[in-house]
Amino acid sequence: MLINLADVFTSEGKDRRESVAFEPDRISHMGNSYKIREKSPVDLTFTNIGRGKILIRGEMRLVLEIPCDRCLEVVYTPLELRFEQEIFAPDLDGHSLSQDEQQDFMAGYELNVEAFVNGEILINMPVKVLCKPDCKGICKQCGHNLNEGECGCDTFVPDPRMAAIQDIFNAGKEV
Repeated sequence: MLINLADVFTSEGKDRRESVAFEPDRISHMGNSYKIREKSPVDLTFTNIGRGKILIRGEMRLVLEIPCDRCLEVVYTPLELRFEQEIFAPDLDGHSLSQDEQQDFMAGYELNVEAFVNGEILINMPVKVLCKPDCKGICKQCGHNLNEGECGCDTFVPDPRMAAIQDIFNAGKEV
C-alpha cells in the first residue's frame, strides 16, 4: 500500500496518523519463509520535523511460525514492533539524495508501507528461536526429537587423542 506524504512534507509541524492493514501472509528472512500467524494493523504517525523531513513513528504486533533452531518444532514467535525513523523528501529544491539518504521504501512522495514495515520486521527478527530454554534438539544419527525421550542410539564420542591407538586395535595389530 502506498501513502502519499506530500502534504506532510510541505507543511511544517504537521502531524498525520494512519492505521494501515499489513497485507503479506509470509516473511522471507535469510533464505527462509515464515508464515505470519497473527498480525495487527500498522499504526503510523507522520510528523514534519523540518524542511523536507518527516519523522515516522509506528507500532505493530505480529506472531510468526518459526521452527526451533534445535529440534525444528514450530514455535509461535511474537514480535512487538515499535519504530521511529526519519525520511527525506526527494529532490527538494534540486537537491538530490545522497547514497546514505536514499530509501527503498519511498517512491517520490509516496511511502510503500509494506516495504517499510518489512524492513522493520527483518531488523527485529530474533537471532535464535528455541521451543524451550532447555531444548535437547534432535539425535545426530536418527533424527529423533530428544525432547520426547531417548532414541537408543549410541552416543559415545571417543577421545580424538586416542584415535591412533583405536586404529591399532581395529586393525588387529599387536602392540
